[in-house]
Amino acid sequence: MSGSSGAVAAWLVVPLIAASCYEVFSRYVLNEPTLWAFEIGYMVMGTHFLIGMAYTLRENEHVRVDLLYGHVSQRVRALIDAFTYVVLVLPLCLWLSASLWEKALKAYETQERSGMSAFNPPIWPYRAVFFAAFTLLALQAAAQLIRCGLTLAGKQLPGEKQ
Repeated sequence: MSGSSGAVAAWLVVPLIAASCYEVFSRYVLNEPTLWAFEIGYMVMGTHFLIGMAYTLRENEHVRVDLLYGHVSQRVRALIDAFTYVVLVLPLCLWLSASLWEKALKAYETQERSGMSAFNPPIWPYRAVFFAAFTLLALQAAAQLIRCGLTLAGKQLPGEKQ
């Protein structure tokens, strides 16, 4: 699932570039700036970033302080990672997912608008993206925790060479 979300996040760059280029053309060539480009830009960029979080975790590409981590065995790394997932990542993601679901639902029920421009689109789809992103991140963290467990048990991980 994280691979698919990563592909979606990658392809979101295309409409982001298209909207930005159209805005620049419209503003500086036609002298008629758009009402919608700013809001589309921040919503698509935010979605790109948020949906990409789970994929980045799956690919082990998140930034980490590597003072000790790179110099210890796979088992110690798995122990550090498991601790991080259990104590920090999973509780935080689950709490955020629950809270963000409530915010998205409330925005839908009240038909809340962005209030950032004359375009003023409904905000609930963007809030739903926040919920989905942290839910996907929690699911990927659970998968990573299982991988840590397999490493600690001395089992070979799928796709790993001996």
